[in-house]
Order: sequence, then structure tokens, then C-alpha cells
Amino acid sequence: MRRWHVLAAALILACLALTWRLTTASRAKTFVSGPTFTEAYGPALQEYGELRMPKGPGPFPVAVIIHGGCWTKGYATSAYMAPMAAALAAKGVATWNIEYRQAGDPGGGWPGTFLDWGAGVDHLRALAKSYPLDLSHVVVAGHSAGGHAALWIAARDGLPASSPIRGAEPLKIAAAVDIDGPGDLAGIIGRDASICGEPVIAPFMGGAPAQVPDRYAEASPIARLPLHVAQTLVAAQVLTPADAAAYRTAALAKGEDVVVQAFPNASHGDVADPRNPAGAQVVAVIARAAGAPP
Repeated sequence: MRRWHVLAAALILACLALTWRLTTASRAKTFVSGPTFTEAYGPALQEYGELRMPKGPGPFPVAVIIHGGCWTKGYATSAYMAPMAAALAAKGVATWNIEYRQAGDPGGGWPGTFLDWGAGVDHLRALAKSYPLDLSHVVVAGHSAGGHAALWIAARDGLPASSPIRGAEPLKIAAAVDIDGPGDLAGIIGRDASICGEPVIAPFMGGAPAQVPDRYAEASPIARLPLHVAQTLVAAQVLTPADAAAYRTAALAKGEDVVVQAFPNASHGDVADPRNPAGAQVVAVIARAAGAPP
């Protein structure tokens, strides 16, 4: 019986890898309202973001949106999260949907991807000079690998000043929402090959945990607890309810609680799609975390 359970789990993960690629391709064709403004936050081709502003005078709370894609070029771009960014803007939350270098891009992986995530968030200071953004209410929300990014951004300010990935002056954020992404990088090694169709964590990090332990200690959110930032974990297929419970247990052991919202019947794509009931609930979770009016 156990063998059949293992085979069933492997089949589910294989289907997840295929579904991720097919959903990404179809999502890119979904029509959504265009951004208010697109601007580079760095010199690389991938270092830019799309700003969507709600109607009205503001100032508006802000959600930084970070797409996933197995940390690797060729899986997803910021277009995947554009529907969620547009849905949040319609609810009164300004959104900054960032692109960034991934493994396979020049300069992507360790440390470049982390530096891009940080620089993208910090660029809100420049945008706030021209747009009515309330930087006291910034939430970072990411899907899949972007969920890892959201939690890492929450942890970033606690990194030592000598860290190669921290950046000079991290922008303070109010909350992080991890949408079905891992909070434990080392813990997902092995499963990553099933989820993504190939091993991705070790290539992204430049080695396995035993080879570069200091990198994982700085890059894995569970190793940085407590983060001293409000955190919500949306659990579905990649961040399973058991994974989310383990992360919460680790946080509680450090004196910090996190909110877990489980969607056991939703797919990995459902929770990032505002047209889906699960995705619509996630949009509401992010809007509340940003402090938007109900």
C-alpha cells in the first residue's frame, strides 16, 4: 500500500510540473489592464517593474508582487502575476509587479536574484516621489518561488550588514504573503526536481546545503526566524499544509506566530488566479495585509 502512495505522490508532482508550464503559457495570454507606469530599477534587461495605481488621490498602500517559476529562466515572468496585480489595484492597493534575473539569466541565481528582489522593493522610495504611495503600508506577496522571495524580503533587514545579498538600506515592510512557495529551501531539495521537472535549488544557490551552508543560512526564511514581520502562508500544493504547519511551529519556537491559510482542494495555479475562488480569497488576504479599506 505504501508503494502505491509513493507512486501516487510522484504522479501528482509530475502533473504539477506539466501544469505549471501549461498554465504559465496560457496565463501570459490573459488580457488584463495595462500598468500605469513601467520603470527600470537596475541596468539589467530583467530589472524592471510595472506600477498599477488605483483610482483616486491616495495615498495608497502598496503590494510588491513577485512571480515564481522555479527560480529558473524559462518558467514564468511577471506577466503571470499581472492579473493578480490588476485585481489588487481595483481594490485600492497600488501594485509594483517586478521582473528579475533568474538562474540561467546573466547574473541570475546567487547572489544576483536576491539583490534584484531587494533592489526592486527598495525602488518604491523612488516611485513614491512621483506617485501617492503609502510606504508605511507595504506588503510583499509572491507565488511559488516568489513566495520564498516574499518571506526572504521580510527577513532581509535582519541579515548582517556584511551579507552579500542584504543591500545597504532595506525598505521596511509591514507584511509578507507567501502564496504556495517554500519557506525552507534545504527542505524542498529532492521535491524540487519533481515539482519543476529538474533540480533547481542547488543550481540556483550554487551548491547543496552541505557545500554552501552559509548561503542557505542567509537565503532560507525558516533559518532567519523570527522575522519580526507579519506573515501569511497560503498552503496548497508546493507549500503543503504540513509544510506550512512545520514553518509555523518553527516560528512559534522563536516567539513569533504566522497565519496559515490552507487550500487543500486548490491547485498551485488556482491560488494565484483572481478569477478562481481560491485566488480571489488570496487577493483579499493581500489587500487586508496591506491595510486597504474593506
